[in-house]
Amino acid sequence: MPTLVELAPAKVNLTLAVLGRRADGYHLLDSLVVFAGIADRLTLAPGPALSLKVGGATAEQAGPLDDNLVLKAVRALAAETPGLKLGRFTLEKHLPVAAGLGGGSSDAAAALRLLARANRLARNNPKLIKVAPSIGADVPVCVASRACDMTGVGEGLLPLDLPEMPAVLVNPRVPVATKDVFNALGLRHGELLIGATDVVMQAPSWPAAGRVVDDWIAALRRGTNDLEAPAARIEPVISDVLSALRTTGNVRLVRMSGSGATCFAIYATDADAQAAGERLRALHPGWWVHAGTLS
Repeated sequence: MPTLVELAPAKVNLTLAVLGRRADGYHLLDSLVVFAGIADRLTLAPGPALSLKVGGATAEQAGPLDDNLVLKAVRALAAETPGLKLGRFTLEKHLPVAAGLGGGSSDAAAALRLLARANRLARNNPKLIKVAPSIGADVPVCVASRACDMTGVGEGLLPLDLPEMPAVLVNPRVPVATKDVFNALGLRHGELLIGATDVVMQAPSWPAAGRVVDDWIAALRRGTNDLEAPAARIEPVISDVLSALRTTGNVRLVRMSGSGATCFAIYATDADAQAAGERLRALHPGWWVHAGTLS
């Protein structure tokens, strides 16, 4: 079988509401998740033995090989699927690490998609569905790699039809531990911020398919990222990134993604996004900056 290739695109949380914390410690979320046009790249040369090689621009920040979520995903699916065909994985890291972009989760999801292809499993195979959330809360939505309203602890996925939005992503190259940000919220185990009835009544009403960007921007402005404030207390540079994005021209929305430190801005046109990206690279050469689209 020839070498198989999957991209692992950056995940961006356009909104992120924390609704509470379950008794087992997991936080309940409601988040509008989209994906960017920049990605890690994962290949699989099918074979009898499992191995992983990591390279690319951000490989040095990816941590120990044994902790890599690609291997965790492969081993989880292999445990559920006797005789699963494995092989040599090669991961090219381009996304910043511990950045609120779901890089590791997207890599794991790409590994699951590659194994599904190599073993002729459907993406909705019950075994894939079972193992994905056990690897990480963002893995199920990254397996789909399409815009979704994600609820619960990542298991509830409602596909959405968003238009492409010109955007800039900025990371100050400061890692932020997701666990630290959630701990900074200070929610106790079993503490709910709103009741079950409120969840239904306050569920976001997103624009229908085919609606224009203006409708989506209006809806997004009614949301927030509840992790933005605690993350900025942990790493104050996040506030600097948000301020820098707000000073760019024709910006329509500025917010942090996930648990940070990556922030994004949405613009009126592709030209506006490209100009903002060039300006930010010149002013902050130490920052990671990507100009493209979200969808």
